[in-house]
Amino acid sequence: MMLLLDSASMPCHCWEIRSHVRTAEPNTGRRVQPLKGTRRGERSAVDLSHYTLKELKDVTVGRLPGTLNGEQFVIQECENCNIFVLDHSATITIDDCVNCRIVLGPVKGSVFFRDCKDIKCVVACQQFRTRDCQKMDVFLCCATQPIIESSTGMKFGCFQYFYPELAFHFKDAGLSIFNNNWSNIHDFTPVSGENNWSLLPEASSVLDFVPTPDPESDFKSVRISADPSRSIVPLTKGGRRKESEESCLFLFFAGEYTTANARKLIDEAVAKGFVLIQTKEVLMRPEDVKRVFQNSEDDLVEWITKGPVVALELNGDGVVEACRNIANEVFSATKVFVSDNKNTSTRDVDNFFNFADMQMGF
Repeated sequence: MMLLLDSASMPCHCWEIRSHVRTAEPNTGRRVQPLKGTRRGERSAVDLSHYTLKELKDVTVGRLPGTLNGEQFVIQECENCNIFVLDHSATITIDDCVNCRIVLGPVKGSVFFRDCKDIKCVVACQQFRTRDCQKMDVFLCCATQPIIESSTGMKFGCFQYFYPELAFHFKDAGLSIFNNNWSNIHDFTPVSGENNWSLLPEASSVLDFVPTPDPESDFKSVRISADPSRSIVPLTKGGRRKESEESCLFLFFAGEYTTANARKLIDEAVAKGFVLIQTKEVLMRPEDVKRVFQNSEDDLVEWITKGPVVALELNGDGVVEACRNIANEVFSATKVFVSDNKNTSTRDVDNFFNFADMQMGF
């Protein structure tokens, strides 16, 4: 059996803010797109303050959906603020902020925290980086391996957030809700005998760290939820220790209802007491099939050419049999791949996710 996925990306316009002491990203030599609605050389006509939050204290601020539309954004020198950037953007830099609660909508490129302290945040991005930061609690969805540098007291949890436009913002930013490496942290400057980062307790709730906006604020019209069951990104166990030695690989193939079907499978499995460990969305080639699926390859070559596949690792005693029953009862009209038995299921999981990590450059 099998299924499909719907991932799409839309081009975003990226621009530079040259009026600040720091630039948002190092100069890469690439041509910079002019701002939308302007000719090259006419950037001064744009109100740069719309794309900047600077030197604020004790306020609730941010941007509403539809107000950034894929542009770059900068947050600087804010103290004790609640900041909600509820739109997709190109890149975001956060510099010299202290004791702030921050929610960032999907970011097509990098989110870079520098010289920040006592930050609690919810972030979805392609790349996540920190430098010279202290005491950050991060609920993260990151398509690549998160990197910390010269940072201490860093704690990470899986992204848990919802607002009505969020699914569209993920697509606009070219991000997949299934590619989330939130717990796979790379410490660029490790210290022998010390841990600069750790994982938040598994039961951690976003609302214990980042409140929803005040009902009287400018964000009162946005229906925000931090309930994990409503989160646009599936809640995964990540790098935490598995409670069972039995895992199952469940794979959906590209199609109109792939995302919905994958979410339905997660709901069915979790309701039965199983745990979602990790997910991936990745393209496969015919030559990849034999190496990953071994004896099942001939049946799958046609299906992997239809687009990205969505894979899930579910864990728990009896999970393989349960997943096969779900496949037969719920997805009988859909082409899926499910591990045959618990004796080979660990191999299935390792083969696929090792392949996916190599494809994504880990």
